[in-house]
Amino acid sequence: MKEYIKNQIRSSYETKQKIYENEALIDIIEKVASKCVEIYKNGKKTIIAGNGGSAADAQHIAAELVGRYGFDRPSLPSLALTTDTSNLTAIGNDYGYDKVFSRQLEGMGQEGDIFIGISTSGNSVNIINAFESAKEKGIMTVALTGRDGGKMAQMADIAIVVPSNDTPRIQESHILIGHILCDIIEKEIFSDGVK
Repeated sequence: MKEYIKNQIRSSYETKQKIYENEALIDIIEKVASKCVEIYKNGKKTIIAGNGGSAADAQHIAAELVGRYGFDRPSLPSLALTTDTSNLTAIGNDYGYDKVFSRQLEGMGQEGDIFIGISTSGNSVNIINAFESAKEKGIMTVALTGRDGGKMAQMADIAIVVPSNDTPRIQESHILIGHILCDIIEKEIFSDGVK
């Protein structure tokens, strides 16, 4: 069993090593971080959604922005569209589960916001529908995916595609990337920036 555990750990850091060595992917992460800083400086917000483990990641990232990541500072506006069970169940019941995020974006999204859709496959229909709603409202879209990026990577303004086909490794990398974004946003807005 020890060897199995070690293999899981090795698989995780090998995926992160691929990200680390991919300069083009690092540039994309940097671009997303810069866009997030820009929207916050313009008084806008991030909106984040995903399904299952990706829903938990959406909530985690939003909480780091609203609460704090590395140090005490003013709160930043960030919505996870996965947390309001009344919205989720009403919209799911009345319009179908495929509309649970797009309907919320229609009501709460504003031009100039950023919507980050998280999906390991890149093919979650409710995120794809949310991307369509975001585009109609002038909301920038970011796909945080894995595998080949799926349909979301083709639709998004910017796609961060984790180079893996393994769902747990993709999810582990998503939260790493989310933490990097939170760290940069916080330091660029409330500290001396990132060197």
